[in-house]
Amino acid sequence: MSSVPYLSPRQEGEVDAWSEEAAEAGRVGTQRLRDVTTEIPPPDVATALSLDPGASAVVRRRTMLLDGQPVELTDSWYPAEIAEGTALASMGKIKGGAVTLLANMGYSVHEAREDIVFRGATNTEAAELELASGTPVIVLSRTCLNTDGVAFEASVMVMVAEGRHLRYRLVAGPQR
Repeated sequence: MSSVPYLSPRQEGEVDAWSEEAAEAGRVGTQRLRDVTTEIPPPDVATALSLDPGASAVVRRRTMLLDGQPVELTDSWYPAEIAEGTALASMGKIKGGAVTLLANMGYSVHEAREDIVFRGATNTEAAELELASGTPVIVLSRTCLNTDGVAFEASVMVMVAEGRHLRYRLVAGPQR
């Protein structure tokens, strides 16, 4: 998997990046929206989004499915002042996906910061992913920033490690 398609707005009629990536491998990628709520995020997410202490954020919790099997839990957090009153804060699929909606609101990804940790699945994660507790998982935390350096999305993805291939492309050059 490459992160780039997940950071790029979709054009009218294009399927989401997850469905497209799965189809390229001859498989079916779908997702199930588990919850959408406004709450105070965990400290690491609050820090990533530069939120004031006690500030709330909207979280969209999804389970990613590959050929009908759960393979990833994705919690995407958005500062409340950005998300409230938009489809981000509503239960239901977002036409074109969150990245497209955000781009249309003026929040395009200029920089993405990713942090990867390998650990055993918690009991809750294992149950949702249909794994034995403690099974190795990959936790990818991603923060998206615009050209002004404003963080507008922080996602925490817990992935089944088996069969996963992470691919990165880094371009060196002048930094702003």
